[in-house]
Amino acid sequence: MTAEKKQMRLGMSIRGIGYHAAAWRHPDVPADGTLRFDHYLRNAQLAEQGKCDMIFFADGIGIREKDEPRGSLSRSGYEIVEMEPMTLLPAIGALTKHIGLVTTASTTYNEPYHIARKFATLDLISGGRAGWNVVTSWSDAEAQNFNRAKHLDYDTRYERAVEFVEVVKGLWDSWEPDAFVYDKASSVFYDESKLHLLNHKGKHFSVKGPLNVAGMPQGRPVLVQAGASEPGREIAAASADVVYAAQDTIAAAQTYYNDVKGRMAKYGRDWDDLKIMPALRTFVAPTRAEAQAKFDQLQELLDPLVLLARVYNELGDLSDYPIDGPVPEPKAEPQIRSGRERIMQRVRANNWTIRQLCQNVAGAGGFCLIGTASDIADVMEEWMAAGACDGFNITPPTLPGGCADFVNFVTPELQRRGVFRREYEGRTLRENLGLKPHVNRYTRHPLGAAAD
Repeated sequence: MTAEKKQMRLGMSIRGIGYHAAAWRHPDVPADGTLRFDHYLRNAQLAEQGKCDMIFFADGIGIREKDEPRGSLSRSGYEIVEMEPMTLLPAIGALTKHIGLVTTASTTYNEPYHIARKFATLDLISGGRAGWNVVTSWSDAEAQNFNRAKHLDYDTRYERAVEFVEVVKGLWDSWEPDAFVYDKASSVFYDESKLHLLNHKGKHFSVKGPLNVAGMPQGRPVLVQAGASEPGREIAAASADVVYAAQDTIAAAQTYYNDVKGRMAKYGRDWDDLKIMPALRTFVAPTRAEAQAKFDQLQELLDPLVLLARVYNELGDLSDYPIDGPVPEPKAEPQIRSGRERIMQRVRANNWTIRQLCQNVAGAGGFCLIGTASDIADVMEEWMAAGACDGFNITPPTLPGGCADFVNFVTPELQRRGVFRREYEGRTLRENLGLKPHVNRYTRHPLGAAAD
């Protein structure tokens, strides 16, 4: 009897109009798509047609792209204007049935009660498909929209994030699952013994509770985390259900996978309680030549100023260096530490010039595959078999075309190989990801002692 193959988890990132820096200039891309509900809905429905576990909506609370070099911002079309996801996703949820709805919300410029309430409501609206991507925010542009001249220092942001997540989790457990009896005859609306005040008092937050939302279909929304830093890995090991990873080689992915999952036991968690899903960009077509042509078409649309802007956050302003010269070692403290190191590892391995680096970051963007559906499925299976991931978050180069290409070419190939579903298995995102049901901490500890 043949052993059943491990099933691959797939997310589809649908932010904006695509993840290639020249996506907005592609003839088949609606340049104004980021302001059109029909654009987002079409991509969500395509992803659901392809049986993806979830759509993933990254978000920022300011225009984080800088006008460095001067004039680059007006040419980029990337993350300039877009819809607010906590308003957008409930609307998408009403017009989809199965796909998970995951979006970013910052722990730096929000309060735990707001986040707990919003995602609990999204879970109710969608019938159990909500997911929160935990981020700390990192840019001065965002700080300046929230009464700060500069963003919080690195250590403070992560310290605040750890406490923030614990408060949100506690608020989500305010009501035990059977707290509401709705007994009209005896005039008892809820069982007082099954309501729990959080009474949290910490360094950054003082939150009494309870949350005034209850009855979430998943018990609590799925927690997603995307940080590769040391404190980010600890948050993932302690609390996350899914990690949106960023490694671009199988060796780096294996190391990250084993490191993060190796930390879980000390938090009382099993190896499979966390799904690690690296970002993957695909250019796919019936032939390799056609797939390469899709990539080349976008590369030709890249503006030179936009090229240099794509590495500014990690490496600073390189406009004073010869563009066909070597990439200098970074001197200033970067805004994204893990991003800088990933870039410099690739530079050293490939001996790239500045132009080659910028083209790679803007075009391939890390883990990128160009080829037929079979070519791409081969690599995806290889990563899974090697213990490098539990699935992938697809970052289409263009939207809706890149999403449609993956669904029409790659998904059927994965299904044919028996590594990806043909139909959704469950009703909730948690079920479809193969995660254990959430157990309320007070149900587990009936005397009211909180879980670890």
